[in-house]
Amino acid sequence: MAWKPFYLTENVTKTMLLGIHAPYNHTTDIDAYFEEFKNLVKANRGHYEEEKYIKIRTIDSAFFITRGKLSELADFAKAHNIQEVIVSEALTAQQERNLNQFFGCTIIDRTHLILDIFEKAAHSAEGKKQVEIAKLQYQKTRVAGKGVEMSQQSGIFGTRGPGETAKEKELRHINHLIQRLRKELTKLQEVRSTQRKQRLRSGEPQIALIGYTNAGKSTILNALAKTDVLAEDKLFATLDTTTRALWIDSKKIGLISDTVGFIQQLPHQLIAAFKSTLAELQFADLLLHVVDLADKNWEHHIKVVHDILEELGVHKEMLYVFNKADKIDNIDELSGKLSAYQPHVIISSKSKETMKPLIDFLIGWHHQ
Repeated sequence: MAWKPFYLTENVTKTMLLGIHAPYNHTTDIDAYFEEFKNLVKANRGHYEEEKYIKIRTIDSAFFITRGKLSELADFAKAHNIQEVIVSEALTAQQERNLNQFFGCTIIDRTHLILDIFEKAAHSAEGKKQVEIAKLQYQKTRVAGKGVEMSQQSGIFGTRGPGETAKEKELRHINHLIQRLRKELTKLQEVRSTQRKQRLRSGEPQIALIGYTNAGKSTILNALAKTDVLAEDKLFATLDTTTRALWIDSKKIGLISDTVGFIQQLPHQLIAAFKSTLAELQFADLLLHVVDLADKNWEHHIKVVHDILEELGVHKEMLYVFNKADKIDNIDELSGKLSAYQPHVIISSKSKETMKPLIDFLIGWHHQ
């Protein structure tokens, strides 16, 4: 089963975005969450003509969406000749199939959408293989959940016997590809491990930039280390870890690394696939947790990052770097909330002058 990004689906004439406020979503600003969803689609250069946003009190195990709203949405899709629906939430294989049949069109869930974005954003050999493994693991859930249509006898000799079903054959093929990619990835990780050991032997402090996607990590890296890492106002502009020497006032402070941005409901397949890359965080002496203060959901974004760090088992010294302060009209009004996150600095990565609080902190930290 070949993977096909949704934006290459043939003969798609009209696409609808379906934003769902699910009961597990405790965001403080649902409009900002939906805006992020639209930006995910835009980051993938996906087009869409219609958009609908709903709130559900319970999750239907078969369709995710409760039956009353489902009929209303299906009528809207039919009336507008919708042939593709991109859903803001992750769906089970059964829910995706049921919605596909009910709407009579292609259904793309959040996991599929983010996997497509990661596939386009990965440039290193290691990053590409990590995303490929995540995609195959996602495909396994879709094949494993298929019913009668893939349970027919394939009758093909030379595999594991004439009685092998189409589903078994497909799963075996996917497992074989995953095993091959993992072996190739292991070799690349051995190179990364050797490079890491060399850095650790140097005794130089290790600093890592972390944070929610599009918080400004790459921009800060470029400003501090005078690099040319891709920095766009775009979700997941880059996935590949970059490490550079950090010099301040002609003195080497240490090494600083940028890491992949996090996002709420980051697919578990991706967390698992990128664990080797994110293992770099285990060796950091200091984490710079960059937060986009101009985003209304910044507090929720901090929690998302904390939860993923907890899942990775990372517990390190951390500085909260509240970025994009230039976009806040009255920063003093946030002082009460910001005081809960210590230690912290408030900056704007637009210039060296507006980054002075961060630079001063790093100088002081280096002299400790």
